[in-house]
Amino acid sequence: MHRATIIFITGTDTGVGKTVLTGLLLHYLREKGIKTLAMKPFCSGNRRDAKLLKTLQSDELTEDEVNPYYFKESLAPMVAARKNRQQISLNCVLGKIRNLQKRCDLLLIEGAGGLLAPLGERFTNKDIIAKVADGVLVVGRNRLGTINHTAMTVESMQDQGIQRIKVVLMDGRFTDDSAETNCEILQEIVAGVPIFRLPFLGVNHSIPIDSKKTYRNIKKTLALVSRFDTLGLFF
Repeated sequence: MHRATIIFITGTDTGVGKTVLTGLLLHYLREKGIKTLAMKPFCSGNRRDAKLLKTLQSDELTEDEVNPYYFKESLAPMVAARKNRQQISLNCVLGKIRNLQKRCDLLLIEGAGGLLAPLGERFTNKDIIAKVADGVLVVGRNRLGTINHTAMTVESMQDQGIQRIKVVLMDGRFTDDSAETNCEILQEIVAGVPIFRLPFLGVNHSIPIDSKKTYRNIKKTLALVSRFDTLGLFF
């Protein structure tokens, strides 16, 4: 049975730029002719991220297929589910993922919050990654503090035997002194894990595909980020 390659996009925290990176990769890969779909299994507070991903894949998926588990409360998904007297099992989530995996060649999955954010009863993003991911992208803020948060996220996965990992640091509107050295220092700490940096993409800019100059300048980075040689992915 055909099953797409899965790249999981996780983060060091919430609001670090996971959706921006997922959207950019989705647009880039589809533009290259790769049959790519994207989903964000869990959303809390609002569905803006899911709506963006739905639009970027030309409404090929319904909102519920992009985001099968949505809670109005801005809480960790497991907490919101309990508040609504719901229980979500890991097997149910994996079923939703497998359904989309049959419909494409590459599936991007955006996690909710950080790596260990509680999603359902006794499982986190890391548990989903261990079950389905062929490659993992860790997204972090390029600012003071990211070295600790990013290294812990990467090492937590490595301790579980997850090895195909890349890191993408996202610049903010205002950078601090650490922004110019974070990539280099992280490369020393998590040796063997490729580290990439994306520039600040603008205020309220979901993804800058409408700005040809900005998008053109980051396409080379997107190509390197999405390329997992060990998976036979040469995009």
